[in-house]
Amino acid sequence: MVNSEPITNTEVRARMLRFEQQLVQQGAALPPRQQLAREVVERLITEKAQLQLARDSGIRVDDAVVDQAERGIARQNGVEIAELRRRMTADGINVTQFREDLRNQILLQRLRDRELESRVRVSELDIDQYLREQQQGGGDPALTELNLAHILVAVPETATEAQLAQARAKAEQLVRRIRAGEDFGKLARENSDATGAAQNSGAVGVRTADRLPPLFLEAIREVKDGGVSEPVRSEAGFHIVKVIEKRQVGAAGMAVTQSHARHILLRPAGNLTEAQARQRLADMKRRVQAGQADFAQLARENSQDASARNGGDLGWASPGMFVPEFEEVLASLQPGQIADPLVSRFGVHLIQLLERRQATMSDREQREVVRNLVREKKLDEAYVQWSREVRGRAYVELREPPQL
Repeated sequence: MVNSEPITNTEVRARMLRFEQQLVQQGAALPPRQQLAREVVERLITEKAQLQLARDSGIRVDDAVVDQAERGIARQNGVEIAELRRRMTADGINVTQFREDLRNQILLQRLRDRELESRVRVSELDIDQYLREQQQGGGDPALTELNLAHILVAVPETATEAQLAQARAKAEQLVRRIRAGEDFGKLARENSDATGAAQNSGAVGVRTADRLPPLFLEAIREVKDGGVSEPVRSEAGFHIVKVIEKRQVGAAGMAVTQSHARHILLRPAGNLTEAQARQRLADMKRRVQAGQADFAQLARENSQDASARNGGDLGWASPGMFVPEFEEVLASLQPGQIADPLVSRFGVHLIQLLERRQATMSDREQREVVRNLVREKKLDEAYVQWSREVRGRAYVELREPPQL
């Protein structure tokens, strides 16, 4: 019990199943089930306490915001929402529960943003110190982006030596076929045992190095763009990792793709709800696309940020200068396109991409990227302390251990 709300055995087992699936897909070792159960229970306690605080604070997340998040996940996987749901059902994931989990994640993020924004400040000295540390320490994994694909040849937990040898031989043969020129995606679809990734041609997607399993990082240490690793062993089986691209972000003098965009920002407050803000922006989008209104003029008249006086123009921006959800939508647009209204921690945005270009990142732009990175790190640190405070205030009664 967390305050007056129970955590059920069903919740624990469902969360454990999801964690185990993620670990297998990432090639990470599976912890003992009793240990994983204890960790899951503790995480659920923390989440329950925070969700209760969010609801008591009047924070709400409506269906349209959940729809937006679901579209984002589908876009990351290169599929339509219907196909995403089909794959989840095939993997044993309840779609309704998945959407409820998305709603809770957004609710928790909004609570954290509200509670922690005032605790974090990034000074010029913080940026200078970070840059010095990177020069001395060989770089931050958070500044190394990796676009990877992956094939898993699974090995049962109770595999015999013969089964182990057979799996290793299959993995080695796949590596030879890939290096001989066969299509990695096709081989992943036909051979990979990684749930979800196999159907997506083995794609792991673009992630910073600090968000990838150490096993993968070690396997590709010497692998160049376009190459594949030797098979590497984990508790789940043998993994083959392809490096689609490695790149450093945020370094001055580095060539980057910059985006020139403009937006209209509405901040829900008082008589303006989030749903009303989205509806107003959707109507503005319709009017602009129909030639009945000018985007810049609407921005000057309605946008609630400093860019309003410039017609919503945000200037040229390098990767890492906007919050992740804003950048993700911006990256999906073609020049001239206007996105559907987007909800971020700052409010509701209507974004139009004007143009893109290749450019060299200046020192000033590098400092802005680093400012955002340092800010996110400070928010992570502040979250740990704040989370302990919320957990400490909750009344928790542990009645029974999970029945696995």
